[in-house]
Amino acid sequence: MSDVRAFRALRYDPSRVELERVLAPPYDVVTHEERASLWERDVHNAIRLELTRDEREEAEADYAEVTRRLGAWRREGVLRRDPRPALYLLRQRFAGPDGARRVRDGFFALLRLEDYARRVVRPHERTLSGPKVDRLKLLRATRANLSPVFLLFEDREDELAARLAPWWEGEPAAEARDAADVENRLLVVEHPRPIEAVESFLAKRPVVIADGHHRYETALTYREQRRAAEPGAGPDAPFEWVLAYFANAFAPGNRLLPIHRVVRRGPAPDAKAWSARLPGWSATALPAAHLEDVPRLLAERLGPLRSQVACVADDGSGTLRLLRRERSPVEDELPIRVIHREILGGVFGLDEAAVREGAVAFPKSVLEAGRAVREGRGAVALYLNPLSPEDVFRVTSAGELLPQKSTFFAPKLPTGLVFRLLEDDA
Repeated sequence: MSDVRAFRALRYDPSRVELERVLAPPYDVVTHEERASLWERDVHNAIRLELTRDEREEAEADYAEVTRRLGAWRREGVLRRDPRPALYLLRQRFAGPDGARRVRDGFFALLRLEDYARRVVRPHERTLSGPKVDRLKLLRATRANLSPVFLLFEDREDELAARLAPWWEGEPAAEARDAADVENRLLVVEHPRPIEAVESFLAKRPVVIADGHHRYETALTYREQRRAAEPGAGPDAPFEWVLAYFANAFAPGNRLLPIHRVVRRGPAPDAKAWSARLPGWSATALPAAHLEDVPRLLAERLGPLRSQVACVADDGSGTLRLLRRERSPVEDELPIRVIHREILGGVFGLDEAAVREGAVAFPKSVLEAGRAVREGRGAVALYLNPLSPEDVFRVTSAGELLPQKSTFFAPKLPTGLVFRLLEDDA
């Protein structure tokens, strides 16, 4: 199924830059304030390859300046291409929402691009056209993969991890703490044994896109354009492959967190309205005088209900409501689908078009969602439990998509650990 191979990465020379100063968050999560700060942090920060200095410039940007910058950094030796194809192991140490320290292991390699219809690479959400237009301009200009597609594979027995275990003992090629306070340790592995282990293992399995749907679909579009321009290039042409990061969805260190909902249109239902609009649901009042109490309350009362259709509604009044459906209307239906249909739709009258058009916000943090309703930027926050890897693989294996903003895979991958040039990778 998945065709994976080693490659020659383009990487920062640690003798020329301080890696912690040049790493950047993924381009699609960078805020306005972060963009300005990262641009000024270091003249070689990776943000200068991904985004314009001002977001207002993006619509007209042709990214010629990025191409010149990339070339200059290579000529100066700030970026150097590794001499031989390798597998790039990445170990990330980080603190989870509960404060416990965790470790996620994964690796960078190239993935052969496959159309979704072949069911080898499986999406889990829809994409928007605007970001793909922008990323295509950047890819055409630079002829480089500047950030990876984040892919998940299924390995419930951790078989591949056991085969790669000896290769984690080597000397790291790079170590850095990123802006999200994640410790990143990168190892360059050229030995054929681990490369063959990865290739043979994934050759039997599909992969699911966790993050980077827009990047993947942009790479598909670019591939089609290059095929038309170079009909004799063959199946191993550089544009047939994309830079990817791979992780086991079922490994303990791979965190799948919820994305909450803030309904922007009011008014908030009172106890009577909740009961009237949600037949078949129970609504239990939960006192929470302070926003800081909410995460603990959710862990105690909502967390144990992960296998049920349940969420907690917060209108900022100091009383939360635990909403629980007594029985799912369809066997094995995802809770988030029921919540969208019966709460966003049945209680607030919002269909999926209204959700896409901005009637609902999608904060990743409980505190962020709670502040929105307390500051008048929303009527009700709906706090959700996370989906499980089992949910994601069940939906994608059936060829279905999840509702918008259903998953948040953590930690995010910083940009700048490895780049890939669309040149001969042999």
